[in-house]
Amino acid sequence: MTATFPLLSLCIWLPIMGGGLVLASGNKNPNITRWLALCIALLSLAVTLPLWSGFNSQFVGMQFIEKINWIPAFAIHYYLGVDGFSMPLIILTAFISVIVIISAWEVIQDKPAQYLAAFLIMEGLMIGVFSALDAMLFYVYWEAMLIPMFLIIGIWGGPRRVYATIKFFIYTFFGSVFMLVALIYMYLQAGSMDILAFHDLKLNHTEQTFIFIAFFMAFAVKVPMWPVHTWLPDAHVEAPTGGSVVLAAIMLKIGGYGFLRFSLPIAPDASSELAWIIITLSLIAVVYIGFVALVQTDMKKLIAYSSISHMGFVTLAFFIVFAMISPENSATDGALLAISGAMVQMISHGFISAAMFLVVGVLYDRMHSREISAYGGVVNKMPWFAAFAVFFAMANAGLPGTSGFVGEFMIILSAFQAHFIYALLAASTLVIGAAYTLWMVKRVIFGEVSNDNVAELTDINKREFLIMALLAGAVLALGLMPAPLIDVMDATIKDLLQHLAVSKY
Repeated sequence: MTATFPLLSLCIWLPIMGGGLVLASGNKNPNITRWLALCIALLSLAVTLPLWSGFNSQFVGMQFIEKINWIPAFAIHYYLGVDGFSMPLIILTAFISVIVIISAWEVIQDKPAQYLAAFLIMEGLMIGVFSALDAMLFYVYWEAMLIPMFLIIGIWGGPRRVYATIKFFIYTFFGSVFMLVALIYMYLQAGSMDILAFHDLKLNHTEQTFIFIAFFMAFAVKVPMWPVHTWLPDAHVEAPTGGSVVLAAIMLKIGGYGFLRFSLPIAPDASSELAWIIITLSLIAVVYIGFVALVQTDMKKLIAYSSISHMGFVTLAFFIVFAMISPENSATDGALLAISGAMVQMISHGFISAAMFLVVGVLYDRMHSREISAYGGVVNKMPWFAAFAVFFAMANAGLPGTSGFVGEFMIILSAFQAHFIYALLAASTLVIGAAYTLWMVKRVIFGEVSNDNVAELTDINKREFLIMALLAGAVLALGLMPAPLIDVMDATIKDLLQHLAVSKY
């Protein structure tokens, strides 16, 4: 469905150009700069909403398509479009960007124009990743979005920010090199960089295997999967609060999106044959990394490891579908539940991880410590904050009625249909996740006031209340009414499963 208005281009370039405007405004009048950034972020969110209202959930294929020649000599196009996978992630990106701009209002005093501009530019680049249907355009956005995050951690990060940024860049860039090689190879086979044309390539077993491994190297690092996850805790600990929010809420989802857009449809036979590797690594992430989170003393590290464990559910769901589909029935209940659950889990984790890092950010702004041992009895001095913190902790542990429950429950149900052991190990996160989350909450929030620093704490202000309330509303809305999101993805999921079933046999 070709668009009559370049809506996706507007979604991409409005925050990028707005970021340039914020950068040009300078730091002489920080309040004007902040209001300008917020207006641009709100406008960017507003222009993504027609993607939802105008989306035809019954249509199989890309919508809001834009396609013009970019580099004609190499058949490379400026080619954009969205489906049921990418459209919700674009809206999530725009929503989280508004939260980040508000959260930085009083916190960032050093170079606020550059800080806010970096997030706006990164927002546009991430939306570009989710919208690109030309592989070269995708790769440009994929690499470019690393630059603002590199600067955010490197300039506004903690004492070990240089180490964290270099590690972050090396890991992600290393994986990207393999992806570029795979893209060039498929370009030589297809004669263009059209991602949808890549889906229709008839690749032999060897070609699929090498392409799958190349994509796996790129997307596994981004998710991140065990054992290439070690860059994430360091990046989270050193990043400012806004950097941690975007990193957890959006950038990790780009790895999951890559599996859906590239690995599964382009190399379905290799994906089926090597699914056991991804399933094994995913279950290790779910169980082992959960135990690693349990022993953390730094709140940010605990939430970072929690993110790795929760994203393990996503990659698990993507690959257990091969145990449940056949040529006669690609849209089995289990396979549909798995992919739908993975998408709900990604959106839900975007809300919950953002909220958890913002909770830590509120405490850090007041006491400049992330150590769990530095707190105790916070509820006595910050009752409103404590209410939000406990609610988000419950959502992180998968409390029914919150978004954290829906995706995990769907994936566990589908895992039962794939293999009992998968379901048993995946379900263990309900216990492990509750253990590390509630153990942190008990030590930080409840009990008597532990020291003089806690005794001097003040409750959240109106700005902090606003961002907490917005995220709490999103967590509740998705937890109580997941059907609208699931319905939007249904046709796209069935089309992918049909493609996998035909290719598998």
